[in-house]
Amino acid sequence: MTAIHIPDGSPFGLANLPYGIFSTAGTAPRAGVRAGDSVVDLAVALGDEVFARPSLNAFMAQGYERWVEVRARITDLVRGDVPDEAVHPIGAVTMHMPIEVADYVDFYASEHHASNLGRLFRPDDEPLKPNWKHLPVGYHGRAGTVVLSGTEIVRPYGQRKAPAEAAPTFGACRRLDIEAELGFIVGAGSALGSPVSCDDFARHVFGAVLVNDWSARDIQAWEYVPLGPFLGKSFATSISAWVVPLLALDAARVPTPVQDPEPLPYLREQTPWGLDVDLTVEWNGQAVSHPPYREMYWSPAQMLAHMTVNGASARTGDLYASGTISGPEPHQRGAFIELTWGGKEPVTVNGEERSFLEDGDEVAITATAPGAGGTRIGFGEVRGRVVGRTTP
Repeated sequence: MTAIHIPDGSPFGLANLPYGIFSTAGTAPRAGVRAGDSVVDLAVALGDEVFARPSLNAFMAQGYERWVEVRARITDLVRGDVPDEAVHPIGAVTMHMPIEVADYVDFYASEHHASNLGRLFRPDDEPLKPNWKHLPVGYHGRAGTVVLSGTEIVRPYGQRKAPAEAAPTFGACRRLDIEAELGFIVGAGSALGSPVSCDDFARHVFGAVLVNDWSARDIQAWEYVPLGPFLGKSFATSISAWVVPLLALDAARVPTPVQDPEPLPYLREQTPWGLDVDLTVEWNGQAVSHPPYREMYWSPAQMLAHMTVNGASARTGDLYASGTISGPEPHQRGAFIELTWGGKEPVTVNGEERSFLEDGDEVAITATAPGAGGTRIGFGEVRGRVVGRTTP
């Protein structure tokens, strides 16, 4: 038997215990929980074949009561002794996609981000569209291009037209950007025609991951009128390997910013699901931004309620993301188009002035949040390196 040592201050302590899918040399991917610098093989430790599968979907589909029960069992196990064959050092495992993504929806829930882009794109108009403070604006993304942290991001091609150009041209994206976001994973689905209320959020959403929704700003700018994002967004969305259970985020709950006007009844929360999560964005190893999730205007419970209010079903493995997380200060902006104000105010990265991503650039996003007992819990990281495309 092995007693797992969790170093003081570890972001992967008992208050966290995030889930992931891992493999070791010569073995198939299966579910594990991270405790300190160890990964616990749940199929072995708990003797349950649902954890021997290559995604968390089957376990998540078992529902809220099961999530609570398993978390309590894992906590007791890690506090005591774990079978030797169930414990692996973090450096000896390979991580895999934690879920089979069913659908992907991306929201636009930061008032600071939406206002900044409104000022950039519509300088002579109101920054926010009239509907923005009445509903969480979002669009349906492409589930098939959601990829694991560490996957290389191939520079997208498409049509783009700069303001000074008479006609569009086809070619490589010239304004490749990031969006630092938090993503939420539906564990227990809902039936077609049965909306999920804000109060039922925690019974449906299993956990959260870090998201980098890579964005081709020049392709997006030309295509998005009148139907919105398409090729400028659909080429790649990266997520972190570890899923932080929603049960671990209770200590991170905070009120959302004041919502004025008061939302319609289906968007009202008895206890808002704002979250005090601090993110850091690194560009080629240098921290350039610190977006605060607590500034998000719309909560994830409101996003899920809006996503299903028309009767749309939610499915196990659905991923929905918050949209870019930005705060009121320049150093809190979660997209480079904001951080560099459309490229007009470059930032210095390792001694070079930069506006948008070049081939070879690497972006890493990390995050922590308050945990139970005064601890801090971590989300790991979502990382990606841009590579050029060999053929147009």
